[in-house]
Amino acid sequence: MSTSPLVPGDRFSAFDREAFRLEVLGEHGSDWPEEYRTGSWSRVVMAARRAGKRMYRVHVLTRPLSACVEADLEWGLIRHVKAGEEYHVLDVTEQENPVRGVPDFWLFDDETVAAPRYGEDGRYLGVGFPDAGEAARFRAYRDAAMARAVPFEEWWATYGT
Repeated sequence: MSTSPLVPGDRFSAFDREAFRLEVLGEHGSDWPEEYRTGSWSRVVMAARRAGKRMYRVHVLTRPLSACVEADLEWGLIRHVKAGEEYHVLDVTEQENPVRGVPDFWLFDDETVAAPRYGEDGRYLGVGFPDAGEAARFRAYRDAAMARAVPFEEWWATYGT
């Protein structure tokens, strides 16, 4: 796996059809990539949507939510959904986690994988790029997560504050 200290920023303008994110880390530290913290992430999503591209994710969660995760869902997520990102929740509180042990990752056009890396304290450390031959494994992770996830709005209506 090659690594980079940078976020896979150019990947967000270079993909052709879709970008999928599996988010399994319960909490990230305060050292988020700049795009996310400043709100420019919404602009990235809007640009992709205007170009006819799909951006979607599954966030694996366990209840009760920490204050940090709850705030992220209430504050940041709403902005991203309004920008056009499809957001799904895989709540593993009362069901088996089909992606247990899988790291956070982005999958671009079913071919390119970018795996953000975090320290034990949740601090963002950069991104790794698994070899192209590993894309099938990450597609299977995506499919397993999507098969059990529900749209955020549906989940939030039941479990949100």
